[in-house]
Amino acid sequence: MAYLAGRRAGAAAYDAVHTTLFPLALGTVGVIGGEDVAIQLALIWLAHIGADRALGYGLKYPSGARDTHLGRV
Repeated sequence: MAYLAGRRAGAAAYDAVHTTLFPLALGTVGVIGGEDVAIQLALIWLAHIGADRALGYGLKYPSGARDTHLGRV
């Protein structure tokens, strides 16, 4: 959806959601607070990011959705 606002906005939104920082923070909060749902969501999110990387989908460059830090998709 963010790509509707342009390539730069789309790449920034994709990269923000596909960076491990946020799911790790969510998992940490879940562990400290004893919230199983937060831990489960963090693990699912991390697995999604890992699957994307394994399939060759990396963080996006503003030049286009096919240009990633792992190479061209």
